[in-house]
Amino acid sequence: MNDPHPRSVELGFLSATEMRRRFEIGDLTSVDVVAMLLERIAEIDAPHTAVALNSIAALSDDARNLARVLDDERASGVLRGPLHGVPVLIKDNIEAVGLPGLAGSTALVGRPSRDSTLVTRLREAGAIVLASTNLSQWANIRSPRSTSGYSSSGGLVGNPWSLERSAGGSSSGSGAALAAGLAPLAVGTETDGSIVCPASVNGVVGLKPTVGVVPTDGVVPISASQDSPGPMGRTVEDVALLFGVLSASAPPSSLVAPSFVVASNWRTGHPKTDALFDAIVVRLRQGGLEVTAREVAQPDNQVFQDEGTVLLAELADDLTAYLAERPGEGVHSLADVIAYEDAHADTELIYFGHEQFITAMDTGGRGGANYKEARARNLAWAVDTCLTPALDGVDFLIAPAYGPSWKSDLVLGGLTGASTPVTMAPAIAGWPIIGLPFGIVDGLPVGLALVGRAHSEWSMLDAARRVEELIKLPGRPARPQWTAPSRG
Repeated sequence: MNDPHPRSVELGFLSATEMRRRFEIGDLTSVDVVAMLLERIAEIDAPHTAVALNSIAALSDDARNLARVLDDERASGVLRGPLHGVPVLIKDNIEAVGLPGLAGSTALVGRPSRDSTLVTRLREAGAIVLASTNLSQWANIRSPRSTSGYSSSGGLVGNPWSLERSAGGSSSGSGAALAAGLAPLAVGTETDGSIVCPASVNGVVGLKPTVGVVPTDGVVPISASQDSPGPMGRTVEDVALLFGVLSASAPPSSLVAPSFVVASNWRTGHPKTDALFDAIVVRLRQGGLEVTAREVAQPDNQVFQDEGTVLLAELADDLTAYLAERPGEGVHSLADVIAYEDAHADTELIYFGHEQFITAMDTGGRGGANYKEARARNLAWAVDTCLTPALDGVDFLIAPAYGPSWKSDLVLGGLTGASTPVTMAPAIAGWPIIGLPFGIVDGLPVGLALVGRAHSEWSMLDAARRVEELIKLPGRPARPQWTAPSRG
């Protein structure tokens, strides 16, 4: 079907770059944009609406007033920064004054939020923090049976391309809201795949920067060694604009033409997706890009087990430290969270449990018996066995990321679709990865990923822009199709 509310389509799907241009020529105001986006959110996102996308967790109270202030400043010749008057969404595990910062859990309801450093940077750049976005609760670390996009505080996020399908995780709401035209920019977080996955299945762009490039204070943590907030948008250009603000950095004055290697043995296993990716590689070569191919190391069971050990041990330490420091009464440790969820099982444990929280408690944290060896083995595999040989002599590795989205299932839970291991090595190493759409398969978007060395983000964004330009397909739907739930 067509977009459910075409009146708000034009402003909903403006890029941040085009929005800034129209602000400058006086063709559009921030007041106009905020009013229309809030109307669009009310029309298609809330649970009582016909679509009920559930991508928005909470709205900022001051967005309209701030839009008026920023319009007045612009009229007076004052610009705060590169995002002056542009609305931005932030994931619900990021603290911002006026937004709840719940990480999807009712355990944090009522706890005061402060402006995290990344939100301070957004505000100083002139951005309007419009709303927070729903997510996979506690960033999808709680249970191996968790359903991506579900949280006890926000419900289940839908995918605007096909409403019964998953919006991915854990930055589900950020990806779905961008695809639905609810804002031009969003901030997600990734520990392993949590930006690239929703970017892929919602048909948008998402960058997980090198760990540490974007500050994580005020972000509900999983793992200090792997957590990274990052920019999301509908184009690489918009993602680059937001990355510059989040990282407090600027692109170099010149960039050289990038070279790529295809991970020839990293396949999604979904025939149409893999065939389309192969055709895209041909298109890139025909477009003048240097693209070679080689087999790349595959993760084995030991790699998966080690990553799990590391994440749960760091979770035990890092989440407890965060909760102990956050103002307000309530849960102040991971043990408190487990007790709270047990006591509120009718809200918190309806569809799946918190088995991994319990396991995390048993690890002993970083001081436990298994952590150091697991982390050392994991890093050695990611850097020495996988990424360094893969990137030998080239700038970026390229591979398909995810096939078409799978149907969400709160009964069985834990379901995922066709994918490759492309997010795993950069997640463990803390290196950057960017995901972007490369086509439509059976009416659903599919995504590829570029992986680069640490601190190569600006070169990576330039490479992704070149790829994006070459893979534009004639007649490809630019916007979601809002397919109703169906069999099959």
